[in-house]
Amino acid sequence: MLIGVLGPGEGAGQREMDDATLIGELVAKAGWAILTGGRVAGVMGAAAKGARAAGGLTIGILPTPDTLGASPAVDVVLATGLGEARNAVIALSANACVVCGMNAGTASEVALAIRAKRPVVLLRADEITAKFFRSLDTDVVRVAMSAGEAIEILRGVLVGAARPL
Repeated sequence: MLIGVLGPGEGAGQREMDDATLIGELVAKAGWAILTGGRVAGVMGAAAKGARAAGGLTIGILPTPDTLGASPAVDVVLATGLGEARNAVIALSANACVVCGMNAGTASEVALAIRAKRPVVLLRADEITAKFFRSLDTDVVRVAMSAGEAIEILRGVLVGAARPL
């Protein structure tokens, strides 16, 4: 399984980064790979560090045509040159997504994942954010209050939903 870990880059708060690190670790321990925006900043970098520390596979989709700025914790770096359009690649390539924090770029990824019927787990989402994304599709959007709960939700929704990477 390929789990997208989504969230702010430079604007990520400490709690979001701590959550992303733990999500990365737990995803790796579940035997799944993580997919991020590939950069060292914020949630992307934190999730990659957590997964790498736990021995997991990390994949990063960079918006740039080169690998400058890639997280050293990313095993497979894809320099796309797509700019923000790389958000579609992330959202549509993941089997499911966990969201640690929110900004405009993250919102675009979440909306694309929902439209593609990918399971989305919003971690510690505020009421307004949760209500908005649930209004788009109540079947695929879930809210978790901890990283452990997010992983348990993923286990539940991904059973029997495997598709080739």
